[in-house]
Parts: sequence; structure tokens; C-alpha cells
Amino acid sequence: MKPHENWPDLAGRIENGQHVMAVRVYYEDTDFSGVVYHASYLRFMERGRTDFLRLLGVDHRALFEEAGQEAPGFAFVVRSMTIEYLKPAHMDDVLTIRTSPAEIAGASLTLKQEVFRGEILLLEAMVKAAFVSGGRARRIPEALRKAMAPDALSHR
Repeated sequence: MKPHENWPDLAGRIENGQHVMAVRVYYEDTDFSGVVYHASYLRFMERGRTDFLRLLGVDHRALFEEAGQEAPGFAFVVRSMTIEYLKPAHMDDVLTIRTSPAEIAGASLTLKQEVFRGEILLLEAMVKAAFVSGGRARRIPEALRKAMAPDALSHR
């Protein structure tokens, strides 16, 4: 049994070609005024990206073993991130993190991420990550590439 199967809601779900995950805002996520601190959104989005991969069936251990054969010592490294903070979130809000692949290139992956409170868009981000091994960019493994293809996501 995979770890996320015990509590399927913790990992979110794939819906209409994107990963959707709920996050509650806690006191530790806010600044002195009760507004979500800007860096907290980075953690929320990281959870979204991680659980997106997990729900695609790419559990980190299996991915590590497969990719390790192709590219020993690999890692996904965030190369760039563009964020538009549109509206604030507050303590006790329940936010929805939406993650979808925007582009899959040879050694890089660009994900679109959005944070909502209900129907209100609070934040938009484009996150570019590189697949790296031995200090160099390497081609993303085929299994991951196929799992993130729009056609594969729309059938989940």
C-alpha cells in the first residue's frame, strides 16, 4: 500500500487535467496581522507539486530508483518562479492549490500553480524546475513525462 492510500484526501486529487489540493491556513503561516506571509505560499505550492507527482503514481522512492538508473544522484531543482500575489489569505482560511503542467521540455518542467479561497483567485505562479544529475541537467525520465501528458491527465 502506498502511503497516500491511507488518507487519500491528504494528497488531493486529479481533476480536469490538474491536481487539486486543500490547505488550511494556520497561525504559523501568517504574519503579525493574521495575513498569510508571502513565503508560506511557497510551502503550500511545494506540497501541491509533491502530491501532484505522488498522485501520478510517481512515488518519490520509485522515481528515485528508476531515475537513479538513468541519472544517478538526480534531483528536481526549482530554476525559476514567477508569482503574482493578487489578494490576501487569512488565518483559518481553507485554500485550494491547483497545479497543472504548462510545458514539459527535455530537462525542464514548467508548472502553472494557482491558489484559491473558494472561487477567488489569490495567487498565480509559473514554476520552472530542472531535472539534474551529477551537477548537470538531464532529460526527464519517460515514465514521468508520459504521466504528465495532457492526454494522460484528462483520463484520471
